Amino acid sequence: MTPKLQVALDLINLDRAVKIGRDALKGGADIIEIGTPLIKSEGMDAVRRMKEIFPGTVLVADMKTMDVGGLEVEIAAKAGADIVCILGSADDETFKEGLRAGRNYDAKILGDLIGVDDPASRAEELCQLGVDYVGVHVAIDAQMRGEDPLAILREVVKASSVPVAVAGGITSELVPGLVKAGADIIIVGGAIIKARDVVSAASDIKKTMLEGVSTGSQVSRKFGPEKVREALSRVSTANVSDAMHREPCMQGIGQLTCTGARMVGRAFTVRTVDGDWAKPVEAIEKAEAGDVLVVDAGGGTTAVWGELASWSCKTKGIQGIVIDGAVRDVDEIRELGFPVFARHCASNASDPKGYGGMSIEVNCGQRRVRPGDWILGDDSGVMVIPKEEAIQIANRALDVMEKEERIREEIKEGRTLSVVMELEKWELRD
Repeated sequence: MTPKLQVALDLINLDRAVKIGRDALKGGADIIEIGTPLIKSEGMDAVRRMKEIFPGTVLVADMKTMDVGGLEVEIAAKAGADIVCILGSADDETFKEGLRAGRNYDAKILGDLIGVDDPASRAEELCQLGVDYVGVHVAIDAQMRGEDPLAILREVVKASSVPVAVAGGITSELVPGLVKAGADIIIVGGAIIKARDVVSAASDIKKTMLEGVSTGSQVSRKFGPEKVREALSRVSTANVSDAMHREPCMQGIGQLTCTGARMVGRAFTVRTVDGDWAKPVEAIEKAEAGDVLVVDAGGGTTAVWGELASWSCKTKGIQGIVIDGAVRDVDEIRELGFPVFARHCASNASDPKGYGGMSIEVNCGQRRVRPGDWILGDDSGVMVIPKEEAIQIANRALDVMEKEERIREEIKEGRTLSVVMELEKWELRD
């Protein structure tokens, strides 16, 4: 069969979902999925309204049912769903009840293999139970670790006797491989619903599905460990803060030398005392190209850094420095173009006594920084990204950036931010 394109409307505002769904259909989407976030925020009204607006389109209700399969399939089907999703990890009885309800109310059942330990084996079992589709699904949270669904898809296709759907961070770049591996339904969320031009994004993916060659217009939006720097170079500290659940930046520390400059790198940490510039300067020799120096000078007001040290960093390839203390020679460093973030400016330094240490945990701007943590600095501040979470946070920050790009396009169409986001609806209630 010719593979079909399903657009996953994983949004929380129904009006936005309708608009994006309409544009996706114009671009060639075959199936509309009312995503789990939309169902949870708007209930079955989301399914009913989509059926009213798109009566001839196949609608999927991504219920992620885990229990009471009969009841949940019934309410979704009565609302207008043509396909209802039950989690593959649900009990067999849940599937049996869901399948009975599906037959009664003319809805098909998809077994979603998200989070299943042995997807191929479970797919075979679900086919024996009588499901109409199985779905290979790499969760969004797993995508943030850089995972993709291709390897799982190959095994599931071998085990399945029904059409196989596939979802999980799919862009046009990934589509040819998925089609070749046997996917019957390509489910795309972010690459379409976060696009500036939804019609074009859907059209690019549909063309790639039919021709088997990527248009090159969409590359993978998810990065692995080796590309953390590249991912962080594309986002802002505000994006990272949002990705870290509104984590604050370093407090009281700002960019003092180069407005508009950015720095990204792993932390090489230094501890010193007010005015003692020995260890910060010695750190230049020990740090690697691409690092960011992070200096805990206890918030002191006597300079521990200046122009000559900045020259040394620039020559070696150090990306920038953060100082919880003071810097001098600001004019000269500004001309040099080296990013320096600090708490104070001062003209006076002291002697290089050598107190402190390097490559140890420090406190800078009320944030804990360990050797190897990732540092991102721009005009909005400096963010510390724990090294263990760097891949996930970098990918989540990209996700935040892309969602904002989509909202920006909607604002440009003449609506205000509060209307686009339906802020009054989502205000906290007493």
